[in-house]
Amino acid sequence: MEVLKEKVEEEEAAEREEAAERAERAEKTERSSRPIEPLKQEATLTKEMLRDLEQKLSEIKVTIPEEPPVFTKDTIDISELPLSYKINTPKEEHLLQVADNFSRQYSHLCPDRVPLFLYPLNECGVPKFVSTTIRPTLMPYPDLYNWDSCAQFVSDFLTMVPLPDPLKPPSSLYSSTTVLKYQKGNCFDFSTLLCSLLIGSGYDAYCVSGYGSRDLCFMDRTREVCPLTTKPTEVVQEVEKAPPKKYAIRPPRDLSSRFEQEQEIKRQKAIKQEEKRRLKEAEERLLEEEKAAPDSLHGLRVHAWVLVLSGKREVPESFFIDPFTAHSYSTQDDHFLGIESLWNHKNYWVNMQDCWNCCKDLIFDLGDSMRWEYLLLGTDKPYLSMSEEEEEGTNEEDDVENLGKEDEEKSFDMPHSWVEQIEISPEAFETRCPNGKKVIQYKRAKLEKWAPYLNSNGLVSCLTTYEDLECTKILEIKEWYKNREDMLELKHINKSTGLKIDYFKPGHPLALQARVDGLMKREETPLTMTEHFRGRPDFLSYRHVNFGPRVKKLSLSSAESNPRPMVKITERFSRNPAKPADDDVAERVFLIPEERIQLRFHCRDDYITASRREFLRRTEVDSKGNKIIMTPDMCLSFEVEPMEHTKKLLYQYEAMMKLKNEEKLSRHQAWESELEVLEILKLRGEEEEAHVLTISIYDTKRNKKSKEYREAMERVMHEEQLRQVEAQLDYLAPFLAQFPPGEKLTRWQAVRLKDECLSDFKQRLIDKANLIQARFEKETQELQKKQQWYQENQVTLTAEDEDLYLSYCSQAMFRIHILEQRLNRHKELAPLKYLALEEKLYKDPRLMELLKVFV
Repeated sequence: MEVLKEKVEEEEAAEREEAAERAERAEKTERSSRPIEPLKQEATLTKEMLRDLEQKLSEIKVTIPEEPPVFTKDTIDISELPLSYKINTPKEEHLLQVADNFSRQYSHLCPDRVPLFLYPLNECGVPKFVSTTIRPTLMPYPDLYNWDSCAQFVSDFLTMVPLPDPLKPPSSLYSSTTVLKYQKGNCFDFSTLLCSLLIGSGYDAYCVSGYGSRDLCFMDRTREVCPLTTKPTEVVQEVEKAPPKKYAIRPPRDLSSRFEQEQEIKRQKAIKQEEKRRLKEAEERLLEEEKAAPDSLHGLRVHAWVLVLSGKREVPESFFIDPFTAHSYSTQDDHFLGIESLWNHKNYWVNMQDCWNCCKDLIFDLGDSMRWEYLLLGTDKPYLSMSEEEEEGTNEEDDVENLGKEDEEKSFDMPHSWVEQIEISPEAFETRCPNGKKVIQYKRAKLEKWAPYLNSNGLVSCLTTYEDLECTKILEIKEWYKNREDMLELKHINKSTGLKIDYFKPGHPLALQARVDGLMKREETPLTMTEHFRGRPDFLSYRHVNFGPRVKKLSLSSAESNPRPMVKITERFSRNPAKPADDDVAERVFLIPEERIQLRFHCRDDYITASRREFLRRTEVDSKGNKIIMTPDMCLSFEVEPMEHTKKLLYQYEAMMKLKNEEKLSRHQAWESELEVLEILKLRGEEEEAHVLTISIYDTKRNKKSKEYREAMERVMHEEQLRQVEAQLDYLAPFLAQFPPGEKLTRWQAVRLKDECLSDFKQRLIDKANLIQARFEKETQELQKKQQWYQENQVTLTAEDEDLYLSYCSQAMFRIHILEQRLNRHKELAPLKYLALEEKLYKDPRLMELLKVFV
């Protein structure tokens, strides 16, 4: 790959140099015959052309195609494989003979059909029957118990390797253990592994060998819509119409022109038809662009997939599973173009039905021997029942004679699978994808998957949608996270609008649902801020703040010290049933620069309009310091019932003073909300930079505390083993060193050796007791000295000194008590240890024969 890139770059550089040399030669030949000025102009144009040429050449990028993954016998290490992989048992050899005889008869009876896929070679080059390659296994993971999650695991865990020849089945079929180890395989390897897991989970599953479409065989999803981009269909509930009342007011007479209405309806209908035609043409044009090129090998491409029959595990209807994509398909789907044979771990069936209409007319009754020819009689499928007339017309003796020979060959049980038990480690199951990452290209979308904890920020999947089929213009990005400490679950980025939305799981410290002020939603833009409330005691439900341009200051100031000036505050309130409608404010607007306050009250039940008031708020004193008196022109009102509500100037003045205080409170709350938003953004920035991941206490490999505890336990066990090894050391080795090696001991030497060993051990016991006694006496003397010092200086000691003295005495008494216990224990165990060593010496094989006389 690198050599090819270097060659391409060298060729491009040589072409640029050659073009520059040709341009220079042409310029030199024409320079002598032209005036100076035109030559200068032409030189400038030539340089511009060369720069343009170099720029265009630099934009040309040579894309080197990636090498397809290779999975052959040369890449597999067979040295550690068990013996069942390398040889065949007598029963397997017999099965191969039966399969070979079946294949020859099939080729003779159906010469126009391709050979059957019966006994390909395994990774060791040994022919194995395909049914014995299936190893039913129930995995210990609950996620692999259902067919959809099991198929998704196989699709994510393995890397697709195309068939060497798209028109023929592969010559080899590897075991599922090898496929799981190398995480590679073709469609037959995928199907074998998936079928083994599904049968182990209780499904009636079969591997199918047949023909599929080009997209299916190459796992091409570029014409497939990503399932994550499809929006769920909204169920529109029909509103039940209220039954008409018996006595109802007759509606007013319609005075509009029917002719104009008909013309308007025709015009709208024409516009809709034109819009439909335009949309249809656009859809047809897109379909034409997305339409795949005709496949010259349509209907001939070999493919393998899995068939799940109805019945077991409450499967209501039979269906296909494509192991590459883990998608389920109906047996009528156009992607599946024909079936040659299918098999499970018990038997092998050949399709005898016509596939001229793909698989749409096939009947999957494997007990019907006219439609499905079986290899062995050992099948659990029921046979078709015959009518009474057919039973009477058959000759039992002829049937017995004809079937006797066939039954001798076919009455053979399938041997056990030669494949080892399928095992998936917890680490491999968690990693899922090869190297922990997998990329799937869809139609106008790209899906990337990662294993948990592979990315330091907890990213597990990313969906990028594009505007065009070439996937060059990004439309939006969705990122899913797991195990985040900040509870981040999804991040949605819209590239066209620049909008970023973060979704969190319950439990975030800034969760709006847990607020005491009833805040449910807050939206902020550079010039506005909108808040929605619910359940407040003051019945506030909505607040909208309009900001003006921020005043620029010479000094560097933050947003907190230089807030945005508020221009308008709009507040809306829910209905308070304790107040009359004319006194219950529905909307309140503070026009701050204009010093105006607008009120709109709730509407009565039987009215269509509501009362309104507007206060022209002024300063309490004028420029000369004189107090301003409330005047009628400072309050403009509209009353629904003016005779009922005649407000005096004192009432209006008190209302205006109260609203003035309410305005200050609203401005302060809006300012606090603005600061809170800044704090939230700051916290989110810190969380994004830190992106700490949570680790379960049961995850012993990633949890540091659990890991340290386990390492400490292992260290203690290792030290205990070392102590046991030291205890089992040779106690006679120091004394045997005084004799020549290999010399046979005499009886006198053995007795002397025993006495020296016992005397040495006795002396060590005495030394240990003396050492404990010396430490005991030393601690006692130091305590007595400390007590004497305390008696002499008791009067002049401070409270702190007394506390230190009492602490020292407590510790000293504890040490003395421990030493006393150790000394007493040593005195009790020393004779027992001495007798145990003496008994060991008498039983030692090097001294036992020589010391028998003294026993």
